[in-house]
Amino acid sequence: MLEKNEVHIVDYKFNILVWIDLLIFTMITIEIAQFDFQALTVMVALVIATLKTYLVGTYFMHLKFENRFLQTIVVGVGLLFIAVLMVLFTDFLYY
Repeated sequence: MLEKNEVHIVDYKFNILVWIDLLIFTMITIEIAQFDFQALTVMVALVIATLKTYLVGTYFMHLKFENRFLQTIVVGVGLLFIAVLMVLFTDFLYY
């Protein structure tokens, strides 16, 4: 959360650049869907989605400007999510 005297202003130009990055990642996702990576197809899509989630959370949801405790909680939840996906995909690959 912001302190009482702390103000952050993000330039529109920067927000547009982040939005363009998100559009590029979306186009990459669409292009990657054309290829068959067999067992890795879902993993590649999730990696790209994770990068997009990072951009949205960091810049559009302003997590970059939050205190370290909240950032640590978000990173911890992200690591837990990755651990669950690893267990899921381990089961999926050896089925």
